[in-house]
Amino acid sequence: MKKIVDDLRLIYKICCLYYEDDMKQQEISDYLGVSRATVSRMLQMGKEKGLIKIEVINPVKFSYGKLEKTLEKKYGLKDVIIVEGTALDTKEESSTRLYEEAAIYLAESFREGEHIGVSMGYTLHNVAMAKVKFSIDKQLKFVPLIGGVSHGTEAGADVQSNQIAKEFADKFGGTYTQFLAPAVFSKRTTLDYFLQEESVNFIFDEFKKLSTIVMGIGIPERTESTLIRAKYTSIAEMDEFVKMGAVGDVSLQFFDEYGDREKFKHFNERVAAIPFEIANTVPRRIGIAAGAKKAKAVKSAIAGKFINILITNIDCGNALL
Repeated sequence: MKKIVDDLRLIYKICCLYYEDDMKQQEISDYLGVSRATVSRMLQMGKEKGLIKIEVINPVKFSYGKLEKTLEKKYGLKDVIIVEGTALDTKEESSTRLYEEAAIYLAESFREGEHIGVSMGYTLHNVAMAKVKFSIDKQLKFVPLIGGVSHGTEAGADVQSNQIAKEFADKFGGTYTQFLAPAVFSKRTTLDYFLQEESVNFIFDEFKKLSTIVMGIGIPERTESTLIRAKYTSIAEMDEFVKMGAVGDVSLQFFDEYGDREKFKHFNERVAAIPFEIANTVPRRIGIAAGAKKAKAVKSAIAGKFINILITNIDCGNALL
């Protein structure tokens, strides 16, 4: 005798009752006189036999959902946000949209009472300056990930980490603390002694409370390096890093195409920054970068486990494929 679960007519009827008439599985069971388990199995068979097609509608105005999911799977990321763009966008328009969408994402994802680490640079400064406003009633605390003492402003903007922490607190609500140390020391021994001071080493307690960090991703280019403009490193030193295989940096830490920082230890170990054995355990590590030329640095930052959430644009997203 033909099994009841093989009856296509009955499978179709159950699917119609469930999806079109909004009946619950138990109601269908009582109505047709079959077990609830049978109803559940037949609904599954309806999917397998192609009787049911479920379409998920992207609620946002741009449709990069498939690319986002592909990149999440390819690189093992928790989340990817691709910002809308068109071929007619100027560089300024594209950048503005990136900063605004990044700010919106951050505002929606920051949780009440959260401790959030921020790095330095123009990307985070521009996110904080984006022309979008939010309710700032969340009790957030922003913590600079690297020392914030610098030579001053660059092109009228102060992009060192202490200032970024303040700007994020102003933008998203809450308070901030300061990491009152030079970003880069001349010697590792000097850095070690300095960080033993009570007026400074409290920052390590703050690091351990972080649940989110937000970083820009730099590339070692003379013309676009904030590190050179802010005098954290020199052109000659940057050229040497490139020869050694540097493809990018996060929080003043250089890394190669595999996300390895060891080649650049002579510089990295002199940076007053969150230890990476702490940073890499923070649950949400958000990197913001755009443009096809940033793709290699982004890919390597993922390989080094510096980031697990990416906010980028379509050009970088396509290049990452």
